[in-house]
Amino acid sequence: MAANYDEKLLLNYVPVYIMLPLGVVNVENVFTDPETLETQLKRLKEEAGIDGVMVDVWWGIIESKGPKQYDWTAYKTLFQLIARLGLKIQAIMSFHQCGGNVGDVVTIPIPQWVRDVGDSDPDIFYTNRKGIRDIEYLSIGVDNLPLFAGRTAVQMYSDYMRSFKENMLDLLEAGVIVDIEVGLGPAGELRYPSYPESQGWVFPGIGEFQCYDKYLKKDFKEAAAKAGQPEWDLPVDAGEYNNKPEETGFFKRNGTYVSEEGKFFLTWYSNKLIFHGDQIIGEANKIFVGLKVNLAAKVSGIHWLYNHHSHAAELTAGYYNLFKRDGYRPIARMLSKHYGILNFTCLEMKDTDNTAEALSAPQELVQQVLSQAWKEGIEVAGENALETYGTKGYNQILLNARPNGVNRNGKPKLRMYGFTYLRLSDTVFQENNYELFKKFVRKMHADQDYCGDAEKYGHEIVPLKTPNSQFTVEDIVDASQPSGAFKWDSETDMKVDG
Repeated sequence: MAANYDEKLLLNYVPVYIMLPLGVVNVENVFTDPETLETQLKRLKEEAGIDGVMVDVWWGIIESKGPKQYDWTAYKTLFQLIARLGLKIQAIMSFHQCGGNVGDVVTIPIPQWVRDVGDSDPDIFYTNRKGIRDIEYLSIGVDNLPLFAGRTAVQMYSDYMRSFKENMLDLLEAGVIVDIEVGLGPAGELRYPSYPESQGWVFPGIGEFQCYDKYLKKDFKEAAAKAGQPEWDLPVDAGEYNNKPEETGFFKRNGTYVSEEGKFFLTWYSNKLIFHGDQIIGEANKIFVGLKVNLAAKVSGIHWLYNHHSHAAELTAGYYNLFKRDGYRPIARMLSKHYGILNFTCLEMKDTDNTAEALSAPQELVQQVLSQAWKEGIEVAGENALETYGTKGYNQILLNARPNGVNRNGKPKLRMYGFTYLRLSDTVFQENNYELFKKFVRKMHADQDYCGDAEKYGHEIVPLKTPNSQFTVEDIVDASQPSGAFKWDSETDMKVDG
């Protein structure tokens, strides 16, 4: 039957994607159960009206056999199935290990031949002050060191993305693959692995700085010497994973974090992360330039201790965000140079979801991050952090998707670019869950029917352009001036239970 829309309301439409199961292509590089997936996706498309899927494209699977020995066969079959169903694809370049983070049900390490380098040189991995290595992602310290059969880490990521492009060109040119989300750290997020459950971290611990590998240590000492402070060193008083901020010399009130040495360290630590993102997204831009595809990067929603003066959990993750310093707008500014989209998480959470001692403020965090990205003129997409099947979570997502509601006369003042639902499973199809999910998609679509033509809701994808200017330290200094958030309505005008 013909779809039914109101053209003005359609400009409020927010497309909904669903994340595929983590092991959809298994660690042996086999697409295991195409029949079930096809049945589920058909239902979601025809009954719920979803717009597409997001899928991790694991480095540890594709290049497992050896340097530059890529095998895309299973993914090609998977992508062709999705295309045949008329769904769009958000592809994540997953350069991290699957396993060891919240919700990881399968284990997919980074390629064995890369890990083998770590046997003789464990400093290729992020390291905490005690010297414990985190093997889920390579340290920023080796981004530009040719330690991997003659290639640097960035060259490995770049070669991988180029091979992806060459092998998926037909799907890119056909407009099936709409987003390339570039993995930039653990869990695919632009951050340090500061809160690893595999090392005993539990919510809401402060986490630990992860810059004690020999390469980052050397980098810091050089930076300190250059600043005329050769005696400055990496923090020794920042506590352990599950400390409270007040238990540490670094994060307590008037602690090291506000001293000149502390500020120098935090600037260095957070800048390394942003320039890491800039370099790798820059590589992606060179590879996909001219194609009608969006680049995106994921930023982690570190909502706990947001209401502590030190923002300790954000600082250890690499987000230098304080009451008087914006830690997220510099990331948005960096992405704007590459015409990138910022993908944020924890959109379903409310401040009351966690105990008071967590000092958690997901609503304020989401408002800050989304506002700063919009002020930088870039699009924002997002996802839920934890499984969500209830009214409360859906209504919160709907509020964040259109913070000032629907505009019946056209484009709303504020609108997210897209939302990705975590994650496809049998639970989604349980009767009550499924009814509510279908309502949720309908409300995200501003009560309009599914629309397969993104241009109709103002999302025409233009050929990716080359950056017209370099991202600099001055950009970070400028963008970190706090500037307040936009105002959010108190609740959505498109409730699932409205």
